[in-house]
Amino acid sequence: MHCAANFLVTDPSAPNRNTPQRMSDKEIKPVIKADPLYQMLRQEDVDGFNANRDSLDTSELTGGDYRGRDLRRMNARGLDFSNAYFRNCDLSGIDFRETNLEGASLMDAKVSGVYFPEALSADEIRLSLDHGTRLRYHRD
Repeated sequence: MHCAANFLVTDPSAPNRNTPQRMSDKEIKPVIKADPLYQMLRQEDVDGFNANRDSLDTSELTGGDYRGRDLRRMNARGLDFSNAYFRNCDLSGIDFRETNLEGASLMDAKVSGVYFPEALSADEIRLSLDHGTRLRYHRD
């Protein structure tokens, strides 16, 4: 059975403010990519990813769909996972302190033992875990 989610928003500038407007697919759907490193993570080949991450292009990891994957033991140091979807992922023990997670969503992810970037507040992480909000960095 195929289930599609419809996201509707109201346009405050519209004459009838309650008229729903569809959000574009680009705004709501994560991207599935053919990139080899991305595919290693999608297939939960964390050892292969760690062995190849320094020799392959890592730019395609942003905005990726990693939902439901077991990514424990992933070396995330210096990577850009901005706007990525980690819903229901097992991220246990990953060190994200030097990783860009801005705009990523963590809904229902397992985060036991995870180190997060210092610019992410505990409240911001909790909102993302509980409600799927996008992570926002707080900079002084």
